[in-house]
Amino acid sequence: MTTLMFILGILVFFVGLLFSIAWHELGHLSTAKLFGIRVPQYMVGFGPTIWSRRKGDTEYGIKAIPLGGYIRMIGMFPPGEDGRVTARSTSPWRGMIEDARSAAFEELQPGDEKRMFYTRKPWKRVIVMFAGPFMNLILAVGLFLTVLMGFGIQQETTNVASVSPCVIAQSENRDTCKSTDKPSPAEAAGLKKGDRIVSFDGVSTAKWDTLSDLIRDSAGKTVAIVVERGGKDVTLHATIATNQVAKKDSSGAYVQGEYVKAGFLGFSAATGVVKQDFGDSVTWMTDHVGDAVDSLVALPGKIPALWNATFGDAPREPDSPMGIVGAARVTGEIATLDIPASQQLAMAVFVVAGFNLSLFLFNMLPLLPLDGGHIAGALWESLRRNLARVLRRPDPGPFDVAKLMPVAYVVAGIFVCFTILVLIADVVNPVRIS
Repeated sequence: MTTLMFILGILVFFVGLLFSIAWHELGHLSTAKLFGIRVPQYMVGFGPTIWSRRKGDTEYGIKAIPLGGYIRMIGMFPPGEDGRVTARSTSPWRGMIEDARSAAFEELQPGDEKRMFYTRKPWKRVIVMFAGPFMNLILAVGLFLTVLMGFGIQQETTNVASVSPCVIAQSENRDTCKSTDKPSPAEAAGLKKGDRIVSFDGVSTAKWDTLSDLIRDSAGKTVAIVVERGGKDVTLHATIATNQVAKKDSSGAYVQGEYVKAGFLGFSAATGVVKQDFGDSVTWMTDHVGDAVDSLVALPGKIPALWNATFGDAPREPDSPMGIVGAARVTGEIATLDIPASQQLAMAVFVVAGFNLSLFLFNMLPLLPLDGGHIAGALWESLRRNLARVLRRPDPGPFDVAKLMPVAYVVAGIFVCFTILVLIADVVNPVRIS
């Protein structure tokens, strides 16, 4: 049964993956057609075509390898200086440029002269190239909101899981009290496991973050604490101690290994699945996007550790880069966890949402062959054409993105090598959640 659930989890991820790819390419396709650009192909996957249908002048299909997708637009690159495709050069760098230009014109038909990508104004090209990643962002936001507001997420609550018998600095990392330790304010006030703290010093405490901040800001104060116990409200009084506690960052997350002096009550909060309102969901997503951007920036620095975890004896870090195989494996593990089916589904949807957010951020890098590279080329063309108009100089014409193809091949080569490294790591030393 466990193996069956593991396989089912993987299948759920791949269905989400295929939909995400198709959704991304639909953004490019719809805006390209909106601006009158001819699109000969819309394909999900790579390799041999296993199914296709032609509608109008576009062939829609699915290919055998579900690791990507594409649309083909006519005239992605402008012609050479002589107005036509230049003859093949013996220079390898020049050859890359001419190969790219040839591919852009290989399906040119009569009447396509005004339906080519490069002939559209820069702002239209920006929209076409941005539409794909933007569709992933929309999907990520929709899936995150579905989980946060519909299912809820595991977080600390105002319910009491346990009461500390004494005051222990958190940096000491011990659970046993010494004879010199003072009794905790919670113990002295009579707080019990199972209590739900309703208010603290007259302030309603429906959320753990609110309660935590109130306690930290009340060092030395004697406060009234209202708890729900056995269906009745009970009022307790506690003098908040000063203790060394974990530091919080601006988003309220604990900073590992850093401590501050603050108020201390002395209990552990129970965790539970809590549905978020819209405002909390937006805050959570904003913080998550910031973390994702930080992770993308830090990605090159994680490669040595990834290499050591793959080909050495080093452990795989929990925040290690993970590819499609790793994400599928994690989704399979989620399906085998001993948790309610609703939470299994919510966690799997979270993985797909995170994948879409990563697709958005990755594709927005201003590097060819990524969408961000084409966006950067269109913006540069707009800048230099407008500058020429202001300075009353001749129109420099469309920016020849094909000249950047040697750089694109280098970037693509780096991405391929990194993808292979992550793939091997996901097989030999995968990230595990259980």
